[in-house]
Amino acid sequence: MVPPPIIIKDLGLDVPFTSGQVRKVKNCWHFSTDGNAIDIMFSDEADFKAGMNRVYVVLRSYNVVILAFCLMDTHVHFVLYGTFDDCNRFVHDFIKRTSMYIADRHGEHHRLENVPIHHQGVNTEDYLKTVICYVVKNAPAGGIPFQGVDYPWSSGPLYFRRQGWWSSPRWLGEVIATGKTIRDNRKSLKTRALDLDADLQIPMIDDIVFPGEYVAYEIVEKLFRSHKAYLFFMCRSKESDVESRGGSISRLSIPIQEMRQHRNELCLRLYGHESVRRLDTAQRLRLAMELRSRYNSSLKQVIRLSGLVYDEVKDRFI
Repeated sequence: MVPPPIIIKDLGLDVPFTSGQVRKVKNCWHFSTDGNAIDIMFSDEADFKAGMNRVYVVLRSYNVVILAFCLMDTHVHFVLYGTFDDCNRFVHDFIKRTSMYIADRHGEHHRLENVPIHHQGVNTEDYLKTVICYVVKNAPAGGIPFQGVDYPWSSGPLYFRRQGWWSSPRWLGEVIATGKTIRDNRKSLKTRALDLDADLQIPMIDDIVFPGEYVAYEIVEKLFRSHKAYLFFMCRSKESDVESRGGSISRLSIPIQEMRQHRNELCLRLYGHESVRRLDTAQRLRLAMELRSRYNSSLKQVIRLSGLVYDEVKDRFI
């Protein structure tokens, strides 16, 4: 992927860096879906792999540059460069196609129906760096046992890495596409929109398009200027820095995978089955209150896991 030349000017990378100066950036946006709106978006490794390839496929239709992204099991984050309309349409298209995938593979036709999509305008270099690091750090912040720079379902492993290397040892190795056919790539990417000879050369790793093909990681490296500055922002950036400006992710006291297991066990104990969907509102409220009492997890988390709408029931827990 070759970013448009104007991105260098819009990110202020065409002028010398001056310490302490507030540098403005243009046409940068942070998009995220509401992690409290649904129980799960990506159920297993196959879903995540398909989601990674979907980013590549959808991006081909839009004049958008991806600076950073992260696919979490309940939500997604994108840090994008482009006009608001293009970036907004890209994210909505990605969610729409993810919904179609879920319907086809899991038989659930309305899981992502009306899922809220949030956005922030990013207008300074400092905040752009903060948001990029916030997105990269989303996995460990959510209790997932990965360092942000190694979480495979994101752009985290791309920045300031040795060329051709990617994430944990499972993913390392030479990036090749030899022996592939258009049919092979269509099957991996779940699209028929691959007609050019150049598509045979899409770098693939374990049936996933190498994310360096669609993430402008070299631009991000220019933005931070050095690996030391990147690590400084990784250590400095806090969730509150982003959430205070309209972010949507709350710190979870227990990893959500564990909480799902606790929820299912408690639901079975209370009601004789593990399905939250079979519970009425009163039963769901009791389940949420029991989870809150037993595990002291975040209010948003237990409400979401109990199949309730946060804004409608949050006052019941005061």
